[in-house]
Amino acid sequence: MLRSHRRTAAAALALAAGALATVSASALTPRAVTVTAKKITAAGVGDVKLGMTYAQLRAKGLVGTIGRGCELAGPQARAARLRSPLRGGVDFTQTTPRRAATISVTRGATARGAGIGATVARIKQAYPKVVADHSTDATFGLTLYKVPRSGGGRLQFGVDTTTKKVTIIAVPAIPFCD
Repeated sequence: MLRSHRRTAAAALALAAGALATVSASALTPRAVTVTAKKITAAGVGDVKLGMTYAQLRAKGLVGTIGRGCELAGPQARAARLRSPLRGGVDFTQTTPRRAATISVTRGATARGAGIGATVARIKQAYPKVVADHSTDATFGLTLYKVPRSGGGRLQFGVDTTTKKVTIIAVPAIPFCD
């Protein structure tokens, strides 16, 4: 009976090792890497574009259900969360049909290689015309780096004042609601 347990354990171990090798090999393929990193441009993030209606975004499975937006924007403000592999949200216009007005990303996308966790040097390398705005440093603990249209697009990076790393990227600007 002891031999049968050894054989069963050995077979289970071999099966698990084979499955692990298959999973790790598929995780290393270039296709898997490119699927998760969406591209941020002045037009939007991946397939989520400024000006698209909520119905279009929802039909493509790019956002979750629409809900109340920032209280400071008024009672008609609406927003929706981005779906995986992106993390963040979309703020919509207050008129119908509701269109994407702002797209904020906290994971899953890069702008010319500068993504979440990037340094200021990396932002400046990707966007030489970027302009720093320190007016929000004390209030929000975030330095804003704005990329002008002439410098590659209407987008903004939020860099944490303590870690000096990018924590949020938004098209066209970072919405503040706290």
